This record gives sequence, structure tokens and C-alpha cells, in this order.
Amino acid sequence: MKLIIYSAVLTIFTLYTLAEYTLALISPSCLIRKYDQVISAIKTCLVISSTTTSIMIQFMLLFSRQGKPRLQKWFSSYPEKSKKKFTRELITNILGRGTKMSSFIEWNDMKIVYKRYASLYFCCAIENTDNELITLEIIHNYVELLDNYFGSVCELDIIYNYEKAYFILDEFLIAGEVQETSKKNILNAIRLQDFMQEEETPQGLFEDAGLG
Repeated sequence: MKLIIYSAVLTIFTLYTLAEYTLALISPSCLIRKYDQVISAIKTCLVISSTTTSIMIQFMLLFSRQGKPRLQKWFSSYPEKSKKKFTRELITNILGRGTKMSSFIEWNDMKIVYKRYASLYFCCAIENTDNELITLEIIHNYVELLDNYFGSVCELDIIYNYEKAYFILDEFLIAGEVQETSKKNILNAIRLQDFMQEEETPQGLFEDAGLG
């Protein structure tokens, strides 16, 4: 995507500069010098983009102060037995840490980043080379999304509307990487899903079944 943008910029610059040259607004030497400067800048951008890696979250856990898991999202494949072991170990480890201790833990060739909001702990596992501060920002953005949707989200919102928490997370992250940075776009997508669900549910269906 970045390469396409750089190519488009180069094309626009070339056409604009050639137009200036045709109208005799710049000399041939100035044309060559300006062209070389743009080529150099684009090469630098391409090098930077090729060496920059995005955060890859291995999995995310939400759990309460009592150690009850409320949400689990696994972006990497693990056996079911390993998932249960990881969850148990991390909950025990994090709940045993003091409030003044670091929010970063080196664990099983990964780094664990966690943060507590009210009665819920949000925990992410990332690779050793990933940035912990960016991961904290990702956690905070997810909490803000939950807050905006539920209105001052609490543990009960996650318990009784866990599918909404998953929907929001799926709109925010895909394959462990951020796919959408706009909170407005994410919330609009969730509200559209809510509207479609309401439209697809025949009026009075739950009442007729004695569930209303």
C-alpha cells in the first residue's frame, strides 16, 4: 500500500515538473536536481517502511480480580491444553503482583503487557521484539471502545454482552494486528450490526416463545 502511494506521488511530481519545464518555468538542470531529490526521499521512505514492524499480539485475555476469565482471544494457534495452562499461569502471576510493579512481564519467550481497569485486567502477549508501550496503547484504545459502546463499561457488561466485546475486538484487531484506528468507524460498524440483527428478528418472536 505504501509503495502504491509513493509511486503515485512520484508520478504526480513528474507530470507537474514536466509541465513546468514545458512552460519554460525551470531550467533543465533544475529539473534534474528536483527529480533526484524526490527519488532520494522515496528510497528513504521505502527503507524505513521495510524495516518497520507492526505489533503482533499472540493472544488477549480479560479476567476479573477474582481470577475469572471474561474474554479470551487467541491470534496464534495453541493446543487447548496449552491455552488453559497459559490462562491459569498468567492469571495467577498477574494477580500476585503489587500495584507498584511494572506492567510488563517476560514470560515463555514472550512479553506480557497488562493493565487493570476497575475490576478487570486486560492482558496481551506479544513477541520479545515488539513495543510494550504501543501494546498498552492498543489495550487502552480497546477499553475506550468498550466505554463508548456500553457507556462506562463494567464487568457485568462483558459478562452479559460478551459477544459484543468480541465483535468490537474483531473490528479493531485482525490476526493480532490493528486493522482500524478510527473509533468512530469501529463503533459505526458495530451499530450497523446491531441494526441488522434487529431488522432480521421478526417482531414478537421472543414474546411468542415466552422469552420476552
